[in-house]
Amino acid sequence: MTSQTTTADAAGTWDLGDLRVNRIGFGAMRLPQTGEAFAQDAVPRDRGQAIGVLRRAVELGVNHIDTAAFYFSPLRSANELIRTALAPYPEDLVITTKVGPGRAPSGEWLEHATPELLRGQVEENLRQLGRDHLDVVNLRIVGTASIAERFGALAELRDAGLVRHLGISNVTPEHLAEARAIAPVVCVQNMYGIGVRPEHDGFVRACGEQGIAFVPFYSIAGTGRQAGASGTEHEEVRAVARAHGASPAQVRLAWTLARGPHVLAIPGTGDPDHLEANVAAGALHLSAEERSVLEAVHHG
Repeated sequence: MTSQTTTADAAGTWDLGDLRVNRIGFGAMRLPQTGEAFAQDAVPRDRGQAIGVLRRAVELGVNHIDTAAFYFSPLRSANELIRTALAPYPEDLVITTKVGPGRAPSGEWLEHATPELLRGQVEENLRQLGRDHLDVVNLRIVGTASIAERFGALAELRDAGLVRHLGISNVTPEHLAEARAIAPVVCVQNMYGIGVRPEHDGFVRACGEQGIAFVPFYSIAGTGRQAGASGTEHEEVRAVARAHGASPAQVRLAWTLARGPHVLAIPGTGDPDHLEANVAAGALHLSAEERSVLEAVHHG
């Protein structure tokens, strides 16, 4: 499919609280390095290429960028690249970041932040991005334990004006209910895509019913996760792609967006051609028959 003239508003918009964003956004995880994200021996991406991709994304209408202070490789930091490329920031640009995990300068993962440490993580994102407040902060968790204390700590930072809106990441419906009892939640960010967590279909729908954005990650990579797509693909996905003159990755993004008007895509890349293809996926409309075929693949 043609990508040169397609812009990020092709898939429509959604409101994160009082912040309107185009449903096709950009994830910064892959930006600091080539190859697998978070690898301690990762090869830093060419700085000029990374900055160029960010600026091109904004030119294409992307106004929702997902990042984190722990997105870095040797020599490169996603937040620093975003600041260099885009500051002073466009008025309509929404930068969503996440806290909870932490990494040492060597790249090793640290224990998830306690409520007392979350303020430091928020302030580090503020410093790196050169902002006086963060548009949206997601609390990312691991496990099923209560998030009340940690989310409550972020709610206090919201009340203090350091954070505008709150979300949660890698969570269950129970976590969402727990968080909403403390403060408004504008988004849920979970791993989801064709063949990935079909048991979360109901949760995706429930988020829409509550007016909450669902923001899937690894919707292209799937179980390849931070290493990226494996290169193998279901023949059914390939067949739909051929019918549209599109790539399987574009079909996966289009399927994700078709799950509901509240679903936002944040595909990440450091390649300018991949960026344009990802944005163009917002204009790819699947027929009812194609959605049915892909639904069967999704449920395996």
